[in-house]
Amino acid sequence: MFPPSPCPGQAQPGPSRWGPWRPLPARAARGEHRARPRGSRVRAPARTFPGSGPRRALPLRLLGGSSSGDCARRARGLAACPAVRCGAMAEPRPGLALRFQRLFLAARPLRSLPWPELEQSLRTAPDSALLADILHKTILHPLCVKYPPSAKYRRCFLTELIKKPTGDCVSLCESTALISGGTTGLVTWEAALHLAQWALENPSVFRDRTVLELGSGIGFTGIAICKTCQPRTFIFSDCHPRVLRQLGENIRLNGFIPEPAGTWSIQTESQGQEVEGENCQNPKVIVAELDWGSVTEKQLLGLRADVVIAADVVYDPEIILVLIGMLQKLSTSRADTKAPEVFIAFTIRNPATYQLFQAELDKVGIRWQMIAAHSSCNFLYDVQPDVTILQLFI
Repeated sequence: MFPPSPCPGQAQPGPSRWGPWRPLPARAARGEHRARPRGSRVRAPARTFPGSGPRRALPLRLLGGSSSGDCARRARGLAACPAVRCGAMAEPRPGLALRFQRLFLAARPLRSLPWPELEQSLRTAPDSALLADILHKTILHPLCVKYPPSAKYRRCFLTELIKKPTGDCVSLCESTALISGGTTGLVTWEAALHLAQWALENPSVFRDRTVLELGSGIGFTGIAICKTCQPRTFIFSDCHPRVLRQLGENIRLNGFIPEPAGTWSIQTESQGQEVEGENCQNPKVIVAELDWGSVTEKQLLGLRADVVIAADVVYDPEIILVLIGMLQKLSTSRADTKAPEVFIAFTIRNPATYQLFQAELDKVGIRWQMIAAHSSCNFLYDVQPDVTILQLFI
């Protein structure tokens, strides 16, 4: 029951048993008010913000917190982000990366993300910039770092993301530990990424040539070169049995069929032309067990390498001396022909080790020059200022 509304010009009634007189809302004055059934709930009006629709609470169970306090903290942080304010919006449809951000930070089910549109966009994209943008707006977003969803949610998101076609990509199976099985060769190091980036910017160095990689590890740099730089033959090499086994698996994982180098003999150019029609794989991929200390000049001559590369192999004084000794064997094995071009990328972790490498090169008469750093980045990693590439003239 409501108090009677005064007629126009009638004096306003004083206080009554309903309390002080107040004007009725417009709906009630027009007789549109409905009595609310006993026991029903009153729905509070949604709070709105300028330029957005109603603000919705985030389901805490989707945020992956281990406690209610943890979930509440994540919900407060996520709800404060404009990317997760949901509702009808008058602004134009946001970009694909921004839509991924809003849904990811709201911890929406992964199946609700616009995966089909992403696949369509990646088929026509010239590079992986879109994937990088999505990663920086989701997994690497400061809000996600401070208030992360559950590890399972993030892992499933990344698993789904890397399945999308991005043209030439490298898939690897590697160790999560820096040292595993008594070797450091089961993980990709920064210098390998740096060298691969430089190779992508200088494909002419490798095109239609035989490339020998020293200390290939699990094969990231070599596989990237095989997929993008069109070498005629690429020879992966290492000496650790477990590394060689994992290297072969990664090569096959990326669609290449490695050939053993048991005879240590690579076909000459004329022989290669004869079997060009028989060998459908381009480039020819070889995995060789190569011990720098015991390899002979005759074996190196059989490889007939035009280009020699290595990444993160300059980190120990003893290894430096063995490496330079093998480079000397390479120079003498090609005395009758042009010596191979040599490019070595390494991270300067200890300046004394780097200076020793330069001093030993000068001692044996191997000239060197530093290659300028690349200007772009195709890989998601922190570019270390102490990673550099040297070209050696043997």
